[in-house]
Amino acid sequence: MADPIEPTHNGCLIHVYAAPRASRTQFVGIHDGMLKVQIAAPPVDGAANEALIAFFALSLQVSKKAVHLASGSSNKRKTLQIEGVSSAQARAAFGLLDL
Repeated sequence: MADPIEPTHNGCLIHVYAAPRASRTQFVGIHDGMLKVQIAAPPVDGAANEALIAFFALSLQVSKKAVHLASGSSNKRKTLQIEGVSSAQARAAFGLLDL
């Protein structure tokens, strides 16, 4: 399985499979080597991307400005760049210490 969380020089990259229009926004596990996150917002006018950024900022206890959508703005498969959070800290936040 590919590692869904990769270290960078100033934080980490998180590969996400986003499932919009869920009943609530939550991390549900690993899907195809990516973190699967259900998002309550619809994929309209960037609402789902904004909700995803807010979810990761809250989950990793950083500001929204520290979370950037690196790729996949109009795709279910996305890569988020998180500044100031190590890959180990991100794994711990999502209970993925064994990866």
